[in-house]
Amino acid sequence: MTCSVAQCLEVVGEWWTMLIVRDAFLGVSRFDEFQARLGISRNILNQRLAHLVAAGVLERVPYQERPARYDYKLTKKGRDLWPVLTAMRQWGDRHVAPDGPPLELVHRACGHVAEAVMVCSRCREPMGPRHVKAIEGPGARHALPTR
Repeated sequence: MTCSVAQCLEVVGEWWTMLIVRDAFLGVSRFDEFQARLGISRNILNQRLAHLVAAGVLERVPYQERPARYDYKLTKKGRDLWPVLTAMRQWGDRHVAPDGPPLELVHRACGHVAEAVMVCSRCREPMGPRHVKAIEGPGARHALPTR
C-alpha cells in the first residue's frame, strides 16, 4: 500500500513495539530491563527487538563479550518516532487516564511541564486537520479521493 501511515504501522504498529520504543526513550537499553519493566515474555521481546533492529529503529551495541550481551539504542530513525510517541501519550493522557497523566514531561529550557503542539514548519501557526489540505506528493501512485 502506498501510504506512509500504513508503512509506519508495518514497523511500529504492534502493541509491544511502541512500549519498547517508549522505554528506549526513557533510557532502558538492556534486554533484561525491557523484560522486567514490560512484563513481556522473553521470546516475544526477542522477536520485537529483532524486528526493530532489522527495521533500523534500534541498533544492537555490544557491552559484554562472554556471554555476548547487547544494549539496544535508538537510531536516528528511532528518535524520529518521538513526535509519534508524544502524540500517543498526550492522547492517552486526555482520553484514557482518569486520574491524570502518569508521566509528565518538563521542558529543560523553561522548567515547566509542557505539551507538544503541532505548528506549521514554515509560518509557525497552529496546525490541525482543518488547517491543511492533502495533495499528491512525489511518491503518490494513486489519485487522492476527491470531495
